[in-house]
Amino acid sequence: MVHSVYGAIVATPLGKLGLSTSGNILIGLDFLPPNIPEYFPSDSTARVALAQLQAYFADPRVMFTLSLLPQGTAFQKRVWHTLRLIPPGSTVTYGKLAKKLKTSPRAIGAACRSNPLPIFIPCHRVISSQGLGGYSGATEGPYLDIKAWLLRHETEGG
Repeated sequence: MVHSVYGAIVATPLGKLGLSTSGNILIGLDFLPPNIPEYFPSDSTARVALAQLQAYFADPRVMFTLSLLPQGTAFQKRVWHTLRLIPPGSTVTYGKLAKKLKTSPRAIGAACRSNPLPIFIPCHRVISSQGLGGYSGATEGPYLDIKAWLLRHETEGG
């Protein structure tokens, strides 16, 4: 039963999203296939996460205030913290972020690929010096379309 994994499964402009919660903390966001049925928030954390996502889709300048607890290594958490400081409508290259964190662009890409909370932790704002780069581990296909949509949404202001 898919909805036992998620506190909510909701339709968004990006397709179906699954929100995973633990107590009052959001721990995961997954892009799901379109045939998965919606499952409305089963707990207050999922309701708040959904409300904040809806506000973001209406106005990309909305700041997320929900408590997040991404599971990862100390390095990944440091990268994810830095990603949350990139303002909506702005981008940074993997190389520039790597230089700032004294690491390699590949390490930044790997941390972005492992991000359990895309959108809330805006790894889509990290791009290649030659273009979009990857998103959620993909370098082509629907995930890149999602990244392009998010960047357009943020630069066009909703």
